[in-house]
Amino acid sequence: MKLPELTTEELTRYGRQIVLPELGPEGQRKLKAARVLVVGAGGLGAPASLYLAAAGVGTIGLADADEVELGNLHRQILYSDASVGKPKLAEAEARLRALNPSVKVVAHDERLTARNALGIVKSYDVVADGTDNFPARYLVNDACVLAGKPDVYAAVFRFEGRLSVFDARRGPCYRCLFPQPPAPGTVPDCAAGGVLGALPGVMGSLQAVEAMKLVLGTGEPAVGKLVVFDALAMEWQAVTLRKDPRCPLCGKKPSIRGLKDLEYSCAAAVPETSVEDLKARLDRKEALLLLDVREPGEHDLARIPGAKLIPLGQLPARLKELAAYRRKPVLVHCKTGARSAQAVGLLRAQGFSGALNVAGGIAAWSERIDPSVPKY
Repeated sequence: MKLPELTTEELTRYGRQIVLPELGPEGQRKLKAARVLVVGAGGLGAPASLYLAAAGVGTIGLADADEVELGNLHRQILYSDASVGKPKLAEAEARLRALNPSVKVVAHDERLTARNALGIVKSYDVVADGTDNFPARYLVNDACVLAGKPDVYAAVFRFEGRLSVFDARRGPCYRCLFPQPPAPGTVPDCAAGGVLGALPGVMGSLQAVEAMKLVLGTGEPAVGKLVVFDALAMEWQAVTLRKDPRCPLCGKKPSIRGLKDLEYSCAAAVPETSVEDLKARLDRKEALLLLDVREPGEHDLARIPGAKLIPLGQLPARLKELAAYRRKPVLVHCKTGARSAQAVGLLRAQGFSGALNVAGGIAAWSERIDPSVPKY
C-alpha cells in the first residue's frame, strides 16, 4: 500500500516525533495511513484516543453507546462538566477533532455484540480494548483473534493497572490466560472497589504507545507479556505469558469458531426487589431492615435514610446484630447491586429467608426515587 504524503503543516505538527530515528517521515506516514479502533470511550479510551489523535493516527474508531455521567469526570478526560448527560461519542468526536482536525474519527455509536463486532474489528489495523466488563472483554478478544488483529488490552482496579498485547498470530490471546469468565460475584468491579482517577491515564497512554509501536513495526510490543503497575508502591512488574495449546479459541483444536454474546453479571442470581418497592415499604413504615453493605466512605457520600451500614467484608462476623430480622424482610443495597447480591446469598444461607437484593442499588434510588442523593 502506498503511504500518504505529509503536508507542510503535518511536518511541523509532528516534528518532535518525526526526528526520532525509529520513526522518521516514513513512520509518520504509516501513522497517517493507520486505522485504530478504541473500544470504550471511558477511563482508558479517553487518554488512548487523545494521544492517538495527537500523534497523527489517520483514522480513529470509537465504539461506545453511553452518556457522560458526573461520576465519570474524575478519570474520563475527554469530557467536561458541560458534557454530563450527553452521548459520549458526540463529545469525544468533537474533542478529538478540536485537538487535531486532520484526523478522521469514526463513531460506532453502538455496543459491540456478536452480530456486529467482527465486521467492525475487521476494518481496523489495531484494536485498543478500553472496556470495563468481562462480556465486552471476551468479545473484543474473540473478534480480534477471528479477524487476525492485535488486541491492546488494559485494565485498572483501585491502584493497580495491567497491560498486554494479545495477538494470537504470534502469542497468547486473553483466553489463554482466562479460558472462561469468572463466576458471577467473585470479582469486584471498579464501581465497587474504586479506581484512582489518574491511573487510567497512565494505562490508556500506554495503550496508545503499544498501538503506535504495532503500526510502526518498531520496538518490542507487549506480546506474551503482562505488565503490572502498582501505583501505591510505584513498582512495575512484567510477567511472561505463553500461548496455551489447549486454548478454546486459538489453540491447536479450537472449540470456539464464532462470536457469542456472554450472559454475565457481577451479581449472583438472588431474589430481588426494585427501588420503587423499597420506597413503598418505607412509606408504609413496614417492619423491615434496610441494610447498606457499602464501605463507610461511600456511606458518607450518599445514603438512604434509615439504612444500617455493615460493609460486605464485615457481614459474616456481624450476623448476630441482625438476629431480630431472621424472619423479617431484610432489603440489602450497595451502589449498583453486585455486592448486595453477594450479601443476600450469604444471609439466605444463614436462614434470613426474607433477604432481598435492591436491584440497581443507591444509584437507581438516586436516579428514580430521590435525585437529591448524590451519584458517585
